[in-house]
Amino acid sequence: MTSFPKYIQQLLYCLPMILGCFLLIAAEAQSSETVQDIIHNTPVSNFYPDADRWEAVDGGQPIYAAKDQKKTVGYAFLNTDFVGAIGYSGKPIVVLVALDTNGLIVNAKLVHHAEPIILSGIPEQKIVDFIEGYQGTDILTVAREKGGEPPPVDIVSGATVTVMVIDDSIKRASVRVAKILGLAGLTADDPSKRVQRSIIPKDDEIYDWDTLVGNGAVRRLHLSLSDINKGFEAQGNPKAIAKPEKGEPEETYIDLYVASLAVPEIARSLLGENEYRNYEKRLKDGQNAFLIMGLGQYSFRGSGYVRGGIFDRIQVVQDGETIRFKDRFYKNVGSVEAENAPDLKEVGLFYTPPDTTFDPARPWQLQLLGALEKVFIAFDISYQLPDAYVKVAAPAVAPQPAVSTRSDEEIAASNALWQRIWMQKLPEIGILVGAIALLTIVFFIQNQIVRRTILTERLRIAFLVFTLFWIGFYAQAQLSVVNILVFANALLTDFQWQFFLMEPLIFILWCSVAVSLLFWGRGAFCGWLCPFGALQELLNKLARRVGIKQITVPWWLHERLWPIKYIIFLALLGVSVYSLHLAETLSEIEPFRTSIVLRFMRGWPYLLFVFSLLAAGLFIERFYCRYLCPLGAALAIPGKLAMFNWLKRYRNCGDPCQKCAQDCMVQAIDPQGNINPNECLYCLNCQQLYYNKDVCPVVIHALAKARKMDPKANSAVADKDSQYRRSRRLNQPRPYE
Repeated sequence: MTSFPKYIQQLLYCLPMILGCFLLIAAEAQSSETVQDIIHNTPVSNFYPDADRWEAVDGGQPIYAAKDQKKTVGYAFLNTDFVGAIGYSGKPIVVLVALDTNGLIVNAKLVHHAEPIILSGIPEQKIVDFIEGYQGTDILTVAREKGGEPPPVDIVSGATVTVMVIDDSIKRASVRVAKILGLAGLTADDPSKRVQRSIIPKDDEIYDWDTLVGNGAVRRLHLSLSDINKGFEAQGNPKAIAKPEKGEPEETYIDLYVASLAVPEIARSLLGENEYRNYEKRLKDGQNAFLIMGLGQYSFRGSGYVRGGIFDRIQVVQDGETIRFKDRFYKNVGSVEAENAPDLKEVGLFYTPPDTTFDPARPWQLQLLGALEKVFIAFDISYQLPDAYVKVAAPAVAPQPAVSTRSDEEIAASNALWQRIWMQKLPEIGILVGAIALLTIVFFIQNQIVRRTILTERLRIAFLVFTLFWIGFYAQAQLSVVNILVFANALLTDFQWQFFLMEPLIFILWCSVAVSLLFWGRGAFCGWLCPFGALQELLNKLARRVGIKQITVPWWLHERLWPIKYIIFLALLGVSVYSLHLAETLSEIEPFRTSIVLRFMRGWPYLLFVFSLLAAGLFIERFYCRYLCPLGAALAIPGKLAMFNWLKRYRNCGDPCQKCAQDCMVQAIDPQGNINPNECLYCLNCQQLYYNKDVCPVVIHALAKARKMDPKANSAVADKDSQYRRSRRLNQPRPYE
């Protein structure tokens, strides 16, 4: 008898052929709507009531103008035509965005997506409302934010990754289109027409302060109280006008200086030798640095100068793209070392994040933001390195299309997005990694732990509670067969790691599963790290406590029911190649979204299904895991590659003793005593019995025999005696004797 039915093995052998057929079908079925298709099905009045038609813009760009007779009143475009908008599904989230001629977002509409959490979980209307919340957003403000600020509307709980992708793509696509069309004062960046500039890294001289200011290496902005008050008066805000800054009109409000440190001569002159060496060690590839200095009553850092980790009074702007500085890319410098430098109250060394696009050879501006009565006003210092440090050449780049969905800039933006998500979840990442490390240690020293029955049981219950409430309900890091379908689909199309890195806890769990499959099969995850599995087991333990009688499924029926989950998985996998959307909808066979991700906040049909499974689990422990879980089936298939035999057995296990088989919570031990690793959840109960001197007949017999010779013999005597212990590989049937 084999532990894996022959018909399932044959079905697995046919899997490549099945997938090949689905691939052919999928190749025929692949299609995508263009902006032209969408525009032709979208009445122009939906966005612009005064317009009478759509008209393609000149230049071949995928942008349509809304026309009122001959007058252009706005534009419409798809975010995916200008930037990547790949969600967690591995498919693009397509949004139609409308801009008016002043650079304001008139509206935005969701066109298409394949996000699993929305397809069967979060109501799609919440995402639609979120996208429509961009109405009235100033594109110039968006350009200055450069995607680093939170969205102008509320994040949708439970769909953080999807929302962040949408927010990032709407912002960057709108800025790119505004540059192409010249809206809001933004200009297109055409590499073929740009004069090529490069840094001349001189490092010969050390200059004094006056020379650096005189040649433009250090630029200055001086504002008096009169200047700042007049600036707020020009804005016309009554509150700001009513509360001017008090003092003498000519008194200094701020005296601000800035320098680029891209040229060694400038950096060494300002920082001095010691600080310059530290600066060189810290500066990483792709980073640039600035020295910002000031005095006066207004601090460019702010009184509590790190608010949420971001300096909110200064920013660098280049070509409409804005760089804001964070506390971890900042160092306070005591003083300026250049000879004759003034006694500056504030001196800060600021680094750009490694993924920032910035060219120090080209002009840029330092923008100082002043605030009064919640009214903001900006003052700029225009900066360009002195001509002696910049080499200028004629344009050398051949004309290129303005749109490149996977350009270096696009890849950098995708990397920046997932890195931002990881930084936001560092505490959760630390807790999860620690829990996985603890579980790994437990598995490696399991032979010592299982001999302490009470410790093992308490440890297991505590870990299941952690898995259910922290990994599940709090972190919502429930793995799903949808993750596997998305991964398989990505391999068949345009695989990008960025898609999967946007959910750090899910990504870490999958990495741990991939490793654990080689050591312990599917049991490490299914038995310990699956929140829904933990929910079933904890409820069953409570059921036993209150006296609910357990049902033992006859072996002949049990081994014919467990293949159901493999059939479900193979069916979902095949459907996903043809239509990922349909497969994700059918994957509702998993109760994970309803119970764990959405915490039972769903309609009654979903709740009825979940409660039915949990009710069955009160009588048949881990009922869903045994017979229906496609995720468990997906993990069991590669789990056959497990390289190590960690679970010990005696020669008499199964013949005649059936104690372990009777106590196995998922009946993963057959009547002959063989453990099927494809079904084993690694609860370690059989290993506790393996050493139990009061329960295991083999140990009882071996201990009684040994104590005739040595009264101090312990229960490990059976494990040490080859007469009792018989090593064999998992899932390998033992011949009758």
